[in-house]
Amino acid sequence: MAGSVLSVDTPRDFELARDVCSYGYFVLMPNYWDVGNQSLSRVLEFDAQPSACVIDQRDDGKLRVRFDRRLDRTEQGQARKQLTRMLNLDVSAAQIRAFHKVDPRWKKSGKGRLFRSPTLFEDVIKTVTSCNVTWPSTVNMNRRLCEVCGRKSASGAYSFPSAKKLARTRVGTLRGRCRVGYRDQRIVDLAKLFVRGHVDEAWLADPSVSDDEVFKFLISLPGIGPYAGGNIMQLLGRFSRLAIDTETIRHGKSALGMSGSDAQITKALHKHYEPFGEHKFRSYWFEIWQHYEAKAGPSPSWERDLVSKAFTAANL
Repeated sequence: MAGSVLSVDTPRDFELARDVCSYGYFVLMPNYWDVGNQSLSRVLEFDAQPSACVIDQRDDGKLRVRFDRRLDRTEQGQARKQLTRMLNLDVSAAQIRAFHKVDPRWKKSGKGRLFRSPTLFEDVIKTVTSCNVTWPSTVNMNRRLCEVCGRKSASGAYSFPSAKKLARTRVGTLRGRCRVGYRDQRIVDLAKLFVRGHVDEAWLADPSVSDDEVFKFLISLPGIGPYAGGNIMQLLGRFSRLAIDTETIRHGKSALGMSGSDAQITKALHKHYEPFGEHKFRSYWFEIWQHYEAKAGPSPSWERDLVSKAFTAANL
């Protein structure tokens, strides 16, 4: 039996290649960017069983999403919700224009959306696996999480493990087989908080809730410090904070000509990006991304397995 095929509307300025290949998580499993076909493949999770899908963009701008099995009506609705979050399809062209008004450097390219995961839980775990570690290790941790704890789709591809699954996973399995190191207990604790409903994405994304309130909550979670909190903020569509790590310090030194101690550069970075207001993370990120593309070529041409090894501090 053939799998379901969904047609998904997009904002008129949406470009699949540009807007998927805009943030490093697009090369983390279970995501796979097919350079030759300019399409995105991954497995989406559903209660009954996961399903792999392939996403490409038609000439009329709509997305064609092909699944490896038939989805029922409820699953189709869930799929649309996950795709909308992952690809920021609910971010309007007007919102992107507001960013370009503040920072016109990105108007011509149309950049403004940052790729993320179908669920906040996956974004949080991917953020935790990106802290205090080299990029190749982040890639490996996410691969192992999928292969060890994820579920297989009908076509044999793995899903990213759900919060329910990781909440039940032994700490020793995460450390020994998934190679997550000290993050093992934190991942289990985070998963349990999601399962119990302690992390409310609707509240976190509510525009009536201040960025300060959201950040304060995020850094109260296990394993979430200031960098991780700032990164999760942007994955929630809140771009008013920087997520400062060693790459940010490097960028301050090499691209912006800053000098001094890390603390002095951090202070200078905050001052430098303050004029971009609620869009400051976007402005900062696209500067960094431009640097990566200068080294490795346009991001839609990045082969996942090569990028997984090439993106190290020494190379970039």
